[in-house]
Amino acid sequence: MINVEIIGFAAAILTTSAFLPQVYQTWKTKDVSGLSLPMLSLFFIGVALWFVYGVCKESLSLIFANGITVISSLLLIYFKLKYVKK
Repeated sequence: MINVEIIGFAAAILTTSAFLPQVYQTWKTKDVSGLSLPMLSLFFIGVALWFVYGVCKESLSLIFANGITVISSLLLIYFKLKYVKK
């Protein structure tokens, strides 16, 4: 089972790190025109459910990856609501 968790951590690091540049770019430029609020909302709910699943399964890789991604997606939702051009 340890080997499976190593694969999970590798996947967690890759998928989570792939998402972080979008958060940084949005924070830096304050340009949210390319972000869809419905997509971000669905993504957040899905990732939050994966986080809960990871807690239930006691999978550190799922908890790690989805915990960071929940925070990142919440930041993007916040940016989308704050920086939207009115």
